[in-house]
Amino acid sequence: MLTRKQVQEAQRKALQYMEKAGVVLSPKDRENISVADFGLSDLERQGGQILTFFNTDRISAKIIVLFPWQILPEHWHPAIGKDIGKEEIMRVRWGEIYLYVPGEPTPHPRGRTPEGEEGNFTVWHEIILKPGEQVIIPPQMVHWFQAGEHGAVIDDYSSTARDLQDGFTNPKITRETKIIES
Repeated sequence: MLTRKQVQEAQRKALQYMEKAGVVLSPKDRENISVADFGLSDLERQGGQILTFFNTDRISAKIIVLFPWQILPEHWHPAIGKDIGKEEIMRVRWGEIYLYVPGEPTPHPRGRTPEGEEGNFTVWHEIILKPGEQVIIPPQMVHWFQAGEHGAVIDDYSSTARDLQDGFTNPKITRETKIIES
């Protein structure tokens, strides 16, 4: 749960990151940045700021902003009906991202999980992404990512996004952010 003031502050800060990264925004875009805390009420460590440009029945484009060391928690995009799940292309526009996927665990990963949350992160093969680098995440692949010390801005392209139906390793997570008035 977040207060209205926390959401507004995160939106303001996300706009600054997008401007620093050279993202061109319309006035409407500036008003449509969503803030996700995943029901953990710990936005500083686990969450994300997301601007969806479009999400059709075939494709989606978003900008994801992560503040320094902020984690987008471990999740996957499940099959739904005849849809095999979302295929996602993450391309770093600004900053540095530590992406974790299945595979040989990285001996000394750069990512830092919140104390007491270690069991909610099960994949530790690290891929470091810097500006201009991208990775394709296949449908249903478990993954999580964290911004480096300066934060990050990510272009995210995918097949149709059904974010409210994503699966999460952490059973406490709810995808819909609840906002209370300050």
